Amino acid sequence: MRRARQIKDHAAEAALFRRRALAGFLCALAGLGGLAGWYFRLQVLRHDEFATRSEANRLRLVPVAPARGLIYDRKGRILADNVAAWRLEAVPERAGDGAALLARLQGVIALDADQQAQFLREYKAARPFKPVTIKLRVPDEEAARFAVDRWRFPGVELVPYLGRVYPYGDLFAHVVGYVGRIDDKDLAALGDAGGAYTHTGKTGLERYYEAQLRGRPGYRRLETNVAGRTVRALDTVPAVPGTDLRLSIDAVLQQAMVDAFGPLEGSGVAMDPRTGEILAMVSLPSFDANLFVNGISHADFKALNDNPSRPQFNRVVLGGVAPGSTIKPLTALAGLDSGLRQPGDRVLSTGVFRLPGMRGRGWLDGVHGWTDARKSIYESVNTYYYQLALDLGVQRYDEYMAKYGFGQKTGIDLAGEIAGIVPSPASKMKYAGQRWYPGDLVNSSIGQGLWKVTPLQLVRGVAAIADDGQLRRPHLVVEQRAGFDAPWKALPQPPPARISEHPGHVQVIQEGMEMTTSGSGTAARVFRGSPYRSAGKTGTAQVVNRGATAVDPRSLPLWKRHRALYIGYAPAEAPAIAVAVAVEGGGFGSDTAAPIVRKVFDAWLLGKVASAPPAELPAAARPDFSDVRGTPGAAPVASAPVQVAR
Repeated sequence: MRRARQIKDHAAEAALFRRRALAGFLCALAGLGGLAGWYFRLQVLRHDEFATRSEANRLRLVPVAPARGLIYDRKGRILADNVAAWRLEAVPERAGDGAALLARLQGVIALDADQQAQFLREYKAARPFKPVTIKLRVPDEEAARFAVDRWRFPGVELVPYLGRVYPYGDLFAHVVGYVGRIDDKDLAALGDAGGAYTHTGKTGLERYYEAQLRGRPGYRRLETNVAGRTVRALDTVPAVPGTDLRLSIDAVLQQAMVDAFGPLEGSGVAMDPRTGEILAMVSLPSFDANLFVNGISHADFKALNDNPSRPQFNRVVLGGVAPGSTIKPLTALAGLDSGLRQPGDRVLSTGVFRLPGMRGRGWLDGVHGWTDARKSIYESVNTYYYQLALDLGVQRYDEYMAKYGFGQKTGIDLAGEIAGIVPSPASKMKYAGQRWYPGDLVNSSIGQGLWKVTPLQLVRGVAAIADDGQLRRPHLVVEQRAGFDAPWKALPQPPPARISEHPGHVQVIQEGMEMTTSGSGTAARVFRGSPYRSAGKTGTAQVVNRGATAVDPRSLPLWKRHRALYIGYAPAEAPAIAVAVAVEGGGFGSDTAAPIVRKVFDAWLLGKVASAPPAELPAAARPDFSDVRGTPGAAPVASAPVQVAR
């Protein structure tokens, strides 16, 4: 039977086609709409973002490091200079594997084991696009050799920069300090600007004035091709150089103080009592600051660390010592100002002192007979101070010592200064874990026991006596300028504090100290024949019991020898310089410390310099400032260059 013939429904097919066409049209329309919206988003809504990305692919910003500020002494001699140098850098994402790169560089650039290890360590931790230093201070010969083979090392560049150099080597290592290679901690502190710097101040003035010395970075905008090579330089924003500093220190006097120490170790500070300006500051032994600029070698660092004399230790701001008898002038002033003593009051020195109810030999001293305030200073009579301290009491004694600047920082512009220790029941319990006894105050009265003072505190105290009771802030930087053509501007200093409201009492102390250098004074032999009058006080900080005083100190091991101290100022009638010296293992102040101070006075007031200066100073073509504040007018110091000799 024939199947029934099907009849097409053309109307339904047409309707179905129209529906499908409409759906396709709507889908196409939606797709075009989405594409248009996407383009709108890219071209309009996010135009700035993608334009910036496009520019970043075409342009490269290269930071321009500023020239670090220079540091001058008071006569314009450069103590910290900048020299043109090359450094070799590699960008990890372009230079490839670090170890393979070093292998290819062999024969072109000389790299020791320390440099290779440091590069690989930094290279692994660095961001792919951040340049990593392979070698600082590339010699000209190596730089020329690399330039010839530059095509072999993609991503490696020779970058010109200004390197730090210290022309005087070890002479100012503890004052100026040094810069070192920047580390992750420094980069975090600097933020976005950190990429422009390779070095930062690590110690001394380089560290204290880092923010002023480093300047502000600039940048160069370079156009690059698809391979990352520079096509042209578009524009440059110049870097702002760091601030130059002018110090109060005189390089000639600094060298004279080093020469005066000779082979001895210790520290010394010279200050202008009228202004608080530091004229010289030495800590011996010292070290060559240039060793640290580009990373010190393991051998050099080990040699410094293994040296038992600790050359890196700044004894001036960190080296606390017992003041010995150098504290006596200020203790005598406390007795006068407290009203417990009058200038003419006398105490009988019989050679021994005992506390009430004490049995045994007590505290021994020489027989000085009847002693007043002046004689107690120039003959250094212990007995006078034993009873005075007991009459004052420990609380009042400590209050006067704090008024004279002890137990607190002087505020000098160097980082890391210690406050020292003034003996008290609290400090003895804190540092020794022991209770306080009346005998502790007896020891403290002559600068023994738990005392810890710095040479800076001592020179500040003696300068206050020289300046009729004005306690000033010691400082190193006197002026700064924001560019070579800019004028020098003085740094303001805080007003001085008065240590005594009785000028007559201060005069008594001055007279006692003047008599120390004449007649029967403990330093009379050292200053005999001096063409100027001076004032001072000898001191001996004992580190062994009194039985050792009959032994030649130099026959004892260094750690058993007494520390020799001397404080003084000159000329006595118009003080222009105050000095404090501490000699480690020096024995007695009158034997070793006082002669050092005499030589420093002679150098400053008479122009006597122990070592002959060379004909030409490194980087000698510098301005010589003649209008330096505080220079003794009657006998200025010679402004000749200084020979760094150790």
